[in-house]
Amino acid sequence: MIHPSYAVVIPTTGRPGLAELVATVDGDPAPTCIVVVDDRRRAAAELDLPETSAPLTVVHTHGRGPAAARNAGWHAADAEWIAFLDDDVTVPLDWCRRLMRDLSDLPDQVAASQAWLYVPPPSGRRPTDVERRTLALGGALWITADMAYRRAALVETGGFDERFPRAFREDSDLALRTVRLGYAIAWGERVTTHPLAPPTNWRSSLKVQAGNADNALLRAKYGRRWRSLIGSTGGRTGRHLITTAAATIALAAVASRRAVPARRRWARIAAAAGLGWAGLTAEFATGRILAGPRTAREIATVVVTSALIPPLAVAHRLRGEVRARRGGRDGRPLSERPRAVLFDRDGTLIKDVPYLADPHRVRPMPGARRTLDQLRRQGVAVGVISNQSGVARGLINSDELAKVNARVESLLGPFDTWQICPHAPDAGCGCRKPEPGLVAAAASELGVAPHECLMIGDIGSDVDAALAAGARAVLVPGRHTKVAEIDRAHLVAAVAPNLRTAVRRHVGRAR
Repeated sequence: MIHPSYAVVIPTTGRPGLAELVATVDGDPAPTCIVVVDDRRRAAAELDLPETSAPLTVVHTHGRGPAAARNAGWHAADAEWIAFLDDDVTVPLDWCRRLMRDLSDLPDQVAASQAWLYVPPPSGRRPTDVERRTLALGGALWITADMAYRRAALVETGGFDERFPRAFREDSDLALRTVRLGYAIAWGERVTTHPLAPPTNWRSSLKVQAGNADNALLRAKYGRRWRSLIGSTGGRTGRHLITTAAATIALAAVASRRAVPARRRWARIAAAAGLGWAGLTAEFATGRILAGPRTAREIATVVVTSALIPPLAVAHRLRGEVRARRGGRDGRPLSERPRAVLFDRDGTLIKDVPYLADPHRVRPMPGARRTLDQLRRQGVAVGVISNQSGVARGLINSDELAKVNARVESLLGPFDTWQICPHAPDAGCGCRKPEPGLVAAAASELGVAPHECLMIGDIGSDVDAALAAGARAVLVPGRHTKVAEIDRAHLVAAVAPNLRTAVRRHVGRAR
């Protein structure tokens, strides 16, 4: 039997079981490569990884979240299938064979194969509130803890939507977009073990409420029926909203009664709203207590968090609704003005002439000089990020490149940094876009952090280089831009019709 080729992608935050997982997936039949995506924001040390027989690649995404990490992983892999694994799961020793059995002979309309997740329950007691959330993963649809996608389907959909910053809803969103393209997602026969959530402090139930913002994004994308579309049960958003409103009315009535003559009426309003809040909170807490181990600590935690969760959940949902309506794009507040804007040269700042060696053929793009002057007046640093493989190919020499760049400056004004990669595409350097080296070097020279930079370019590698370095990105499509690159940029970055609009939307007007 001829097995399909597959690569394994493991996003990680450096959990202890990573090395053992990597060693297990380096099995038979061997993957074409294993890609470990280090998504730690600040890595204190290199990952402790074993020697592997399959090629092992480490990619860094600098804390951009699981969606961005998985995207970086599958872009770095070349295989028919991409098998995504979470770094905290345990797979059987013959996982590679089981995966091949699941993938072999799948019809073309099947775009993904999902493993069955087994979450071992706690022994001899009811699960805690935190543990129940993990137990719910068993049998859930479209969980990427162990999920294999056809690479062609990932290209067609654009991959994971990086506006989902947490390990929540990003997998359901990708699967739903895949199904809507006419593909099917099949259950495999392999079984992967997902551990129970480790012991955490009492705030963990509050922290997960941030996922309500991701629910808002799903609603904005798919409408009111989004829960049924992803196979999710109904949530408590409506009851949380009523609970929060009751608490707000009660507090407002108490605060206003001193300034209002009709104190008795306001007292009745406060009492009614207070009773409503107390009843809803008690109902919420009782259900959580009865499902748990009912220890003194668990009861105390549930009582406190049951009072705090409704307003927190509502606040996150409102924040998500506002962000979804305003575009959300890179997930950062729109008020954060970049301190530096980096531009691709050919096709973005000047007309694209292949292997341009004659400075007299430099032609600025419409509006480029005005846009750059606007940024300079605002005190925003500007730079150029450009691949120039013609140097390595012998089609242009270093002196000719320097003269062309000098001509660009004479027409468009001075730039605060120039970052050029002269290497061939197969040189394996860390600077050639879509690698992050040029963007990181520009940020370092300008004395700013990568996340304070905005990259504007005309092809997908410009966007990918920026995101890999932790910067923001805007795609301004040109004649060489592929449709798939535009679709993906809508998901992971932003798209603008021209330079002027890109700067106006993401930097602002001159003051």
